[in-house]
Amino acid sequence: MYVARRLVRFASEDVGLADPQALPLSVAAMQAMHFIGMPEGALALAEAAIYMALAPKSNSLYTAYGSAKEDLEKAIAQPVPLHLRNAPTPLMKAEGYGSGYEYAHDLEDKVSAMSCLPPNLEGRRYYQPTDQGLEHQFRKRLEEIRARKLRAGR
Repeated sequence: MYVARRLVRFASEDVGLADPQALPLSVAAMQAMHFIGMPEGALALAEAAIYMALAPKSNSLYTAYGSAKEDLEKAIAQPVPLHLRNAPTPLMKAEGYGSGYEYAHDLEDKVSAMSCLPPNLEGRRYYQPTDQGLEHQFRKRLEEIRARKLRAGR
């Protein structure tokens, strides 16, 4: 089970979003090992290990998480922006809760220019995809979303 645990960690830390199938495969190997035990479970672990050895690698998810966590630990806690708050009562609505919220599905491009971070974190970008594996597609998608946000903000 130690090897299974390390494979799951490796899938999310070292392969990451370069190959998002590494994590479900490693979890399946861990479950197979737990279910059937040794020696038969060793094949499931070997399959996951070989898959991840051959997979493209990216730690951008790991570094993004670390940066976000660092900001959370260092930054002064600020309240959730008013436009993101639910307004279940008339008083909350009168106080501006939910005012200015943009529902992306109602917008033509399905992307809102609305800010979702508190002011002290405004403009921060945590996830910086690499060009490894599927991350090159994620990079293109992020660029497309950023371009749509710029158009929506004008």
